[in-house]
Amino acid sequence: MQKRKAYRTAILGILIAIIFVQSMVPFLGYIPTGFINITIIHITVIVAAIVLGPKDGAIVGLVWGIGTIIRAFTSPTSIIDTTVFTNPVVAVLPRIAVGLVAGWIYLWFRKHTQKKVLGMAIASGVGSLVNTILVLGLMRMMYATTMAQAYATQTDLLNKLLLVIVGTNGVPEMIVAIIIAPAISNAIFKTNKFLDK
Repeated sequence: MQKRKAYRTAILGILIAIIFVQSMVPFLGYIPTGFINITIIHITVIVAAIVLGPKDGAIVGLVWGIGTIIRAFTSPTSIIDTTVFTNPVVAVLPRIAVGLVAGWIYLWFRKHTQKKVLGMAIASGVGSLVNTILVLGLMRMMYATTMAQAYATQTDLLNKLLLVIVGTNGVPEMIVAIIIAPAISNAIFKTNKFLDK
């Protein structure tokens, strides 16, 4: 029991450290496009949620959110970073939700089916979509005028712009998560078999 707890704590610490590095170094967690950032950092949160559970997934998501705020203040890479991603509601809440939702979905599959890899894939896809939908939805609700000005569009055309972002950023982010997060999670489970009990 102590060994299991120590391993879990060590893995949590490693994933938190990875999140900090990904949050601060471009191309490790975000690919800046100038228009909006393509996120790959969510994969680390999803892995934490699958391997350690929803609670620890939410903790890693919280760290990601804090890192997002720090990066928005210190080294913004998008024209809306300093306005939008300094707000904890937009920067933190969706990141916590990624960990919770992905963790809950995987737990359900683990408890009710033998299809753990399918559960990991679905948890990864849904977790990625949660981030995309919540971030863009909150941005639309709270910063519609700011976004319209930043992207030189009218407020009533903003919904179409956000759908384009979902298609060009959200869908690739989801596909990458579905491929990579289960592979990493499986590797962790194989080297630490007691974690998946």
